[in-house]
Amino acid sequence: MSVDIAEPERLAPPGGRPDRTVLDVVVPVYNEEIDLEPSVRRLHTYLNAQFPYTFRITIADNASTDTTPVIAARLAAELPAVQNVRLEQKGRGRALRAVWSASDAQVLAYCDVDLSTDLAALLPLVAPLISGHSDLAIGTRLGRGSRVVRGAKREIISRCYNLLLRGTLSAGFSDAQCGFKAIRSDVARRLLPLVEDTGWFFDTELLVLAERSGLRIHEVPVDWIDDPDSRVDIVATALADLRGIVRVGRALATGALPVSELRAQLGREPLEPPVAGVPRGMTGQLARFAAIGVASTVAHLLLFVLLRAAMGAIAANVIALLITSVANTAANRRLTFGVRGRTGAARHQFQGLIVFGLGLGLTTGALALVGIWLPGAGRIAELTALVVANGLATVLRFVLFRAWIFRGAQARRSPATDASQEITA
Repeated sequence: MSVDIAEPERLAPPGGRPDRTVLDVVVPVYNEEIDLEPSVRRLHTYLNAQFPYTFRITIADNASTDTTPVIAARLAAELPAVQNVRLEQKGRGRALRAVWSASDAQVLAYCDVDLSTDLAALLPLVAPLISGHSDLAIGTRLGRGSRVVRGAKREIISRCYNLLLRGTLSAGFSDAQCGFKAIRSDVARRLLPLVEDTGWFFDTELLVLAERSGLRIHEVPVDWIDDPDSRVDIVATALADLRGIVRVGRALATGALPVSELRAQLGREPLEPPVAGVPRGMTGQLARFAAIGVASTVAHLLLFVLLRAAMGAIAANVIALLITSVANTAANRRLTFGVRGRTGAARHQFQGLIVFGLGLGLTTGALALVGIWLPGAGRIAELTALVVANGLATVLRFVLFRAWIFRGAQARRSPATDASQEITA
């Protein structure tokens, strides 16, 4: 796929073009007859009192079937700088694409109708876009300084989802799904035609595309209180997100997304040259990680057999796995992720030991199950259980190495370089 990219537009400085709206805040809604009016009035009051630039609030009605359209029309007629747009199909991504594509504002933003995010973060969110310092901005509930009130289930799901994005799509942003984002209008015009999703994955797809294109994403820690009346279908949304991850990963792997072309026109050049001899993209990293993993597994099994003659199966496994895990972390640090020198080596080994603990739990649990289900089983059964458990531990180790332990090393290299080599894990 190719894209015709024009020269980037320079945003007008505040006060430079009084005839043009600086900020357009979109509020996507579907059957929100209870929350819509108080939320829009609160947002309008806040912007009137606190926001120093011209603004517009756009209510994007996603085919509501209750009285939401009536309320939206009344608010648009009553409040200055409030407009109402009606769409005949559902989908948050569809609504944002439609309104953002038609808007004449310099900066485009959106927030959830429940206003879970403290509005005090709005000006810090859009200021770097108005000044030209950044290209996109997101509110993050997972950054340092964020204050969040929500249940344990949603907290775990959110953190696991963002960890999955780092491990599969090399995402450098911390919170993909917070309903509080903004984008420069000139950037939106380049990226929106390439974003396929029309639902909840729209945010993630837009951010991944922007990051791979070398654009700067500004993150603002937010205060966020969960809406107990949220009607998001977590299971359906999670499955759709997983399908989206696979689709975007495939598009990056095949070169269907023109990230190199976008980077040449819009992106920022990396500050550091690539590390010589280190594979770029997940394909090269997977190849070296797999080779090191095979060597570690063979070494683990050999050590286990040697130690098993002198001690029990659990003790032999702990010692063998500890030795090979230290060696595995050191090898991947240098060969897979290109980290040189002693700086951070102790910390990386400490983090590697945490991963070792997870692997130990898997392999020890496998041996324990063999003892329970197959009492008196011989070495073949034990070795088979270890091979299976090691396979699961290897997948977990790669995700954690890439998304956590050596994430900083990847950030120093441009994630968009050789994007055609990327694949999903």
